[in-house]
Amino acid sequence: MKAEKLLFGAAYYDEYLPYDRIETDMALMEKAHINVIRIAESTWSTWEVQDGVFDFTHLHRMLQASLAHGIQVIVGTPTYAIPAWLAAKYPDIIAETHGAPERYGRRQNMDITHPVYLQYAERLIRRLMEEVSPYEHVIGFQLDNETKSYDTCSVYAQAKFVDYLKELFHDSLDDLNHAFGLDYWSNRINAWEDFPDVRGTINGSLGAEYQKFQRKLVTDFLAWQSAIVKEYARPDQFITQNFDYDWRGFSYGLQPEVDQWKAAGAVSVAGCDIYHPSAQDLTGVEIALGGAIARSLKKDNYLILETEAQGNLGWLHYPGQLRMQAFSHLASGANSVMYWHWHSIHNAIESYWKGILSHNLKENATYEEACLIGQEFARYGAHLKNLQKKSPAALVVSNESLTGLQWFSIHENLKYNDVVRWIYDALYHMNVECDILCDTDIDRFGQYSLLITPALYSASDKLIQALRSFVEQGGHLFSTFKTAFSDPMLKIYHDDQPHGLTDVFGMTYDQYTNAVNVGLQDMTFSQDKDADHAVQYWMELLKPSTASTLASYKHPHWNAYSAVTYNHFGKGSAAYAGCYFAPSVLKELLRFLCRDAGITPAKEQFPIIIKKGINDFGREITYYFNYSDDVQTVSYHGNNCYLLMQEKEMKDGDTITLNGWDFAILESR
Repeated sequence: MKAEKLLFGAAYYDEYLPYDRIETDMALMEKAHINVIRIAESTWSTWEVQDGVFDFTHLHRMLQASLAHGIQVIVGTPTYAIPAWLAAKYPDIIAETHGAPERYGRRQNMDITHPVYLQYAERLIRRLMEEVSPYEHVIGFQLDNETKSYDTCSVYAQAKFVDYLKELFHDSLDDLNHAFGLDYWSNRINAWEDFPDVRGTINGSLGAEYQKFQRKLVTDFLAWQSAIVKEYARPDQFITQNFDYDWRGFSYGLQPEVDQWKAAGAVSVAGCDIYHPSAQDLTGVEIALGGAIARSLKKDNYLILETEAQGNLGWLHYPGQLRMQAFSHLASGANSVMYWHWHSIHNAIESYWKGILSHNLKENATYEEACLIGQEFARYGAHLKNLQKKSPAALVVSNESLTGLQWFSIHENLKYNDVVRWIYDALYHMNVECDILCDTDIDRFGQYSLLITPALYSASDKLIQALRSFVEQGGHLFSTFKTAFSDPMLKIYHDDQPHGLTDVFGMTYDQYTNAVNVGLQDMTFSQDKDADHAVQYWMELLKPSTASTLASYKHPHWNAYSAVTYNHFGKGSAAYAGCYFAPSVLKELLRFLCRDAGITPAKEQFPIIIKKGINDFGREITYYFNYSDDVQTVSYHGNNCYLLMQEKEMKDGDTITLNGWDFAILESR
């Protein structure tokens, strides 16, 4: 979806405020060039105070005030937090999960398969849509909020799971038992009516399939909501969802509870929520990775529907960082920056997750920096919106592999997303921009010169054949340990590892162990071949056939085995890392593989980050970010261009000085 302008805004909750100040807030927003607000997504109990008793006073106040101040609105469906009266009337709407019994109080604790929940949610959505339909400045709708299945294991969900399995296995219990290996420990199921409660299973294949089914529940739920909203939405109004990420106290990696690529079928434009450390810990990598995932969902630009202003405790941005963060989102392909939230709230669990305004609700340093961002978005946005990015490399990621490595852990300190971040962060620091591909995006493999599969544990024969073809036809593949180990049902392949790819990699292995007092040696890709670099957590004992050894293990007993191999296959090449090691060594390896793939990393490295894309005028936009306190100088080499925000010409050999936490934008001529 092409944006007419950059959106700059915040979530706004008139119903949360301690006193009536809506006109003051709207005037402050208008002064800051805020042109959009998100409303309504979390206040079911405000809109429906009792069963069938509706009060949309706050909704219309926000809509009317924003209209008067020229601010557009995104309306969220308020289905992710149920009211107390609904939980009291139907207690089993609260989700049964794998854990302890749930109680009313927190958000997102309902069973999204419960027929009564769906009945009430539909009634509310329809009433809300009727209320907002007359307002022309409502530009789009957000479905629910960071939707998950909430680990529902209710009788409704489990009955749907059995129906799902019947369809998947064509009603054949023999096929089900064989695929999941249910003869083990007498887990075999000989009649559908005997199907046990999934919460007791010790079978990783069955347990992981239920998690895949729970992801499908999210896809189905969002599609159901989208169909209702579409009945009321105008052709010019978009539908979005604020997808989020694996959470490690901040946005970290692939979301384990949602198949976002399938779920994105319900929306016309992808949206996401990206939160990250700031101050001394700001690197921008979460912005880049989250943006790459969001960009891949619809193969298009996306919306930042939530990110931090002051944010969580310890996240208060240094002067200049808020502005730098905003433009970092644009540089990854976002068409909006929207903060959660406008005002800090005065009660409840998120009281110290601060918005643009602090608890005194007055102008402050964050607000002043937001004003500058708004001015620059308004002035230069036509050159920065709808940025089209073309990356030379891509990471292939997989929900099934993530789930598989939850059931069959590599190491307690090395999860699937840690391996993804190991690779992505190294490329980011090297200024090699890369896309994210879902493991079903095999028709896009040929667009890249370098494909990387971090811990692709679960791989279908179709995917493996696509990787083979990619290399045969001249592509360059880099895979890590635990790639192509099991099939999509997590049954371990019974041929040589890595399954279907031993000739591609020119090696195999059949033994592996934890890495204890093991190093790397004979590193042909490293300038420091004799350095003692420790191997951590996991190691596979690689046995090359046609492959050359790029590094071997340094250990009195494991030194006969390769740690990293490289092989020519067809017109391309394939490298394999059988172990986890220091990011500094990984960067040297990636530099070697990039050269092989015809990718030239920039001379500048982190803390200078470079991002590029093509704008609506067909001109290349280049961002230079300085993620440090120190002044940095970069040299520009290329045809004459324009330093956009300084409004000056640049020519080959000119230098750009970047102060701490500052950036520059170049536009080609």
